[in-house]
Order: sequence, then C-alpha cells, then structure tokens
Amino acid sequence: MAQHTLKELLAAHPKDAPAIGAPGKSWLSYGGLRALSEEIRTDLRRFGVGRSDRVAIVLPNGPEMATAFACVAQAATTAPLNPAYREDEFAFYLEDLKAKAILLAEDEDGPALAAAKAQGLLVLRVVAQSDAPAGSFSLRADGDTGTEAAAEEPQADDVALILHTSGTTSRPKIVPLLQSNVAASAQNIGASLGLKSDDRCLNVMPLFHIHGLVAAVSASLAAGASIWCSPGFNALSFFSWMKEARPTWYTAVPTMHQAILSRAGRNAETIKEVPLRFLRSSSASLPAQVMAQLHETFGAPVIEAYGMTEAAHQMCCNPFETQKPGSVGLPAGPEVRIADESENVLKDGTGEVVISGANVTPGYEGNPEANEKNFFEAEGKRWFRTGDQGALDEDGFLHLTGRLKEIINRGGEKVSPLEVDGVLLDHPAIDTVVTFAMPHPKLGEEVAAAVVLKEGAEATEKDIRAFAAERMADFKVPRKVIIMDEIPKGATGKMQRIGLAEKLGLTEPA
Repeated sequence: MAQHTLKELLAAHPKDAPAIGAPGKSWLSYGGLRALSEEIRTDLRRFGVGRSDRVAIVLPNGPEMATAFACVAQAATTAPLNPAYREDEFAFYLEDLKAKAILLAEDEDGPALAAAKAQGLLVLRVVAQSDAPAGSFSLRADGDTGTEAAAEEPQADDVALILHTSGTTSRPKIVPLLQSNVAASAQNIGASLGLKSDDRCLNVMPLFHIHGLVAAVSASLAAGASIWCSPGFNALSFFSWMKEARPTWYTAVPTMHQAILSRAGRNAETIKEVPLRFLRSSSASLPAQVMAQLHETFGAPVIEAYGMTEAAHQMCCNPFETQKPGSVGLPAGPEVRIADESENVLKDGTGEVVISGANVTPGYEGNPEANEKNFFEAEGKRWFRTGDQGALDEDGFLHLTGRLKEIINRGGEKVSPLEVDGVLLDHPAIDTVVTFAMPHPKLGEEVAAAVVLKEGAEATEKDIRAFAAERMADFKVPRKVIIMDEIPKGATGKMQRIGLAEKLGLTEPA
C-alpha cells in the first residue's frame, strides 16, 4: 500500500458529495471540507503553528470536533483530549505532549483554558458558524501569536495524531501516529467494511479516542462516505438520531450496543424504517450473546473488529461472509501472529498477539524501556506486542483469551475473564457482567464478577455461582459475585477490569 497523508485521502472525492452532518444543520460537502482545511492551514501558519507543532484539541463531540481534527491534522500534529479532564489532568497532558497551541470552543473558560494559560500555550478559539453547513468554523487567537510559520505541507512520515495509552496501572505512554499510519488504517477499515460514497456513519463514539477518530471519521472520509456527528452517546436519543440521520451503519463499544438493545423493543418501527447495512463493534470483546441479539434485532451483519491505539485502531475484522461469535476476525490490515509471551519468537498455539504493518506506530515517544519491551524483530519484520493473549484458529480467525495483565492467576491456575463472562451471560437473569481478579491471601488472586441483572429479573449470588459451577471447572467459578445497578466504565464507555477490585472495596485479602 502506498503511503499517504490525510490531505491526499480527501483529494479525490466529488466536491458536492456530503461529508459531515449534524442535527439541524445542512451537510458540509467534501468541497467545503477541503476549502475549510485550506483556511485553517493558512490561519495556523499565520498564528505561528508549523507542520511539526502540536495542537491540543479540547472540544465536545460534534461536527466541529470532527472537522477540527480533519483540518488541523492536514497542517500540524493533533492531540485530542477528553473535555471532562480536571485542570491537573490537562496540565499533565499538555506538558507531556509539549503542545504549542490548544483549540477551545469560543466560550470555553474552564480547566483546559486555565492549564493552557499556566503553560503559556497559544489559545485558539473555534468559532462555530451557526448559519453555515455542519462543522464549519473559523479560528481566532487570544492575544499575540508571534512569528508566522513556514508554509510547509505535512509529509507521510510526519506525526498526524498523538494519543496517550490509558495508563491504568502506570504512567500513560505517548503514542505518535504518522500521517501514513492513520491513512493506512482508514483505508484498511474502509476496505474491510466495503465503504462506498453512499454509506453514512452515525457516530456516537467520543472523538478524543482512536475508535471514533479513525473508524468513524477518517475511514468514512477516506472512502468518500459521510458521517453524522452526534453530541456523544446517549441511549435515550439514539433512535431519534437514527431516524434523523438515516445511517447505513454505526460503530460502538459493547456496552453501548447493550444499552441500545435495551431500548430496541420500543423502537422497532425506526429499526424497520431505517435498515442498517451492518453494525460494527470494537475496542472491547463483544460477547457472543450480544452479537446474536444485535443481529436478530437489526437484521444486519454484526462486524466485530479488534483495535488499539498503537495500531491506529484496526488489526482484525470479521468479514461480511462469516461472522464468528467470540472471534475478533481475520487480520484486516497488519499481519497478525502469535508470539511467545516472554521470548522474542513467533510460535503456533496460544500466546501473545503481535502485529506488523503500515498502520503500526513507529514506537512510544521518549520511552526506550517501553519500546524495548513491546517491539522486537523476527522473520525480517518489526513486531509490536499487543498485550493480548489469544490464538488463531484453523481458518485464520483470531480468538482472544484476554489482556495478559487481566488474566487471573489463581494459585498458578490461569483463568480467562472473557471465558467466565461468556458463561455467566448465559444466565437468564444477567444482562451485563465483568469478571476480574481480587486479592487472596494464599492464592494471590481469586475470581470475582460484577453483574447487572435484566430489568425485572431476580437472582442471588448463590444462584449465579451455582449456575457457573454446573458449566465450568471449579477453579474458574467466581468466589465473589457482586450484583450492581451499573458497572463502572471508563471515559470511552468500556468496562475496566483492572482496578475494579479497588473501586468495589475488595482490595484487602479475605
């Protein structure tokens, strides 16, 4: 695959084709998006932002966030940040990123502005144009901007996007993604989904996260398709948005799909009126039961994909011809192999999933120790360790066992939390489950599970444990089952196993 920049991906599509839409707004066309990109590039250079400078973007979900990413990434390095951060979090990320400028909404005066001012960043205001097509905006600088920057174009090996890893158990690592990485991933996703110009994505994913930025926005734009940008996921609004946007597909994390399913029965007419070509799920393993319910409800293929930030999102994808419940699909862009978990060698069977390809980050920034640990050379290629355990079946489909750091080590017996999730979800009263490790004084770790029951259903901890005991080996049966109204989720809607024992007060060995 030839290396491309984001600008090159947008160049070929008809000027009058719709690109970006939003509630109550006319559509921004590809011609309008290209013109806007040129205006923003000119403004950034005038404000002293060059092609290698880093621009933090702190905007709410919506068309302006989508166009700000698409436009700024054609001129400089983008660094989208979660608008919900507190001031000390913004201070950490802005300093860690070495940002030169920050994009804020016109009236934003909260913690992001305070952190940016404390570090002397150039503050650029996104001035949305109410009477213009969706996503249209102009830039205004607060105060003096300094020397004008050279009018240079980003090249394929320039950094387009910087994101941090989640940092659940350690300091977040900086992941730089090149123009060529993002472009390759966008094309891979478009090819996997067969995206055409008449496809329309209903985006409900946060646009400070790789899933929304690449799978929804970049892949659609690369294919000449369109995106309808919601203000963020809301199960109560999803079907009204669906009726208005008339999408052909949407992409989400499993917890979002489950919330949508909970309201699908009362919205059957909309589902029939707006038939989807497919649904996509990524960023966490989709339980087989949920895949089946989605397929039955929407009457469309449910395409599960496997992605992570270091791969500019997608690594594997279930093809339209065959969706294997419980599998994240076939390699869909990079080469996918299995490696020994401690030795730098490729192997057959179960082990650590590794990838190599044009969409893979060149390495963590300023972290030689992490690069030494996570990258290695074998068979003439550079491989990245994903941190996931899994195996390829006889058809080449990848089946994940779980994150290596999430595998529960119960006195030397290894338990896959995904396997336990799958068994418990067969219980007729259980709607949602997340299995996790809790401390144990003799075994080191013990199996625990947090569950949410279906509306109106009843079950006790004893019932659930008995159900599990009939279906799996004794050492895999959760010794603790906590029944909750809602399971804590991260900023992107994913349930997080690591740290859950601490959140639920289960950190003291019993």
